[in-house]
Amino acid sequence: MSTRDEVRPDLGAAPASRVPARPAFRLGPISLVLRPLGIAVNVALLVALFLVLCLNIGRGDYPLSIPEVTRVLFGGGTKAQNFIVMDLRLPRSLTGVFIGMALGLAGAITQSIARNALASPDILGITSGASAAAVALIVLGGGGSFVGLLATLGIPLAALFGGLLTALVIYVLAWRGGVEGYRLILIGIGINAMLIAVTGWLLISADINDASRAQVWLNGSLNGAAWSQVWPVTIAVVLVGGYAVISSFTMGALRLGDDNAVSLGVRLQWSQARLLLMAVALAGIATAAAGPVGFVALAAPQVALRLVRSAGPPLIASALTGAVLVVGSDVVARTILPVELPVGIVTSALGGPFLLYLLVRNNRKVSA
Repeated sequence: MSTRDEVRPDLGAAPASRVPARPAFRLGPISLVLRPLGIAVNVALLVALFLVLCLNIGRGDYPLSIPEVTRVLFGGGTKAQNFIVMDLRLPRSLTGVFIGMALGLAGAITQSIARNALASPDILGITSGASAAAVALIVLGGGGSFVGLLATLGIPLAALFGGLLTALVIYVLAWRGGVEGYRLILIGIGINAMLIAVTGWLLISADINDASRAQVWLNGSLNGAAWSQVWPVTIAVVLVGGYAVISSFTMGALRLGDDNAVSLGVRLQWSQARLLLMAVALAGIATAAAGPVGFVALAAPQVALRLVRSAGPPLIASALTGAVLVVGSDVVARTILPVELPVGIVTSALGGPFLLYLLVRNNRKVSA
């Protein structure tokens, strides 16, 4: 029997019938299985992302319709429309797109490593580590050698450094001859609580002006986003995200359990550390660009998983879902609510109930 056929037993006494398996796509050494549902979902997410991007760009004191925004993006429009779209509004929306992609990818990677839907940079404390480092820089300024070093790096690199340092501490504490998913999550929750306390102490002891500036950043805001914020997170998504897609076989093997992954030729600890580093880099750069945008990394992979109906969080669909969530939340924060709010407040309001849903669902699984 060909490897492209699979046996499907009949319900009656008739012999088993042969049906074709999913079609494969081969390009040199690369071999992929084409999943029509996954392709359709990704195309639908791309269309939804483009529409919500145009809607977000069109909202403001000088409103533009979606056709007008589309015309400007493809090289048309008046000079005034080009200035409004390309110089004033597009950087903000693109920052939201790539932040959402980075967080969606980071969440999909960490959930694949831990084999747990609750594992995300928000829950593990990586985002809190990035926030604590950035707040320390804002509040303490240049006092002291360590904080002085952060001052030379600036808030974005300070946030990235804080996320990487936090991830290293969590990984070392979770190591017991290997890293197990539940241990990683529990230690991450503890580190997250401590870092939140440190951030609170920094805000209380700070000057009122510095504390106000830090509090605005902590809410996760796209206000004032410029092209200088777009490029770092774009490069991170393209490079790190592209490498993560190439490593999808490794993530698929890790979802099967440690023993099965090793039997498939995966270098377990090295692969886990490499993938975790990619997730930390994506989450840290996203946090550095606009502050902590809560619950996107937790919710986006799970929403994408249910849309694609795959065995684990799909990377490309998770990235696109994260982008739709962030840009859509920015539309809500700017236009629907009576007062403009930071996008992080809206994503947290949407993500909190989703976290409760995941907790109840996991508890029912354990009880069963």
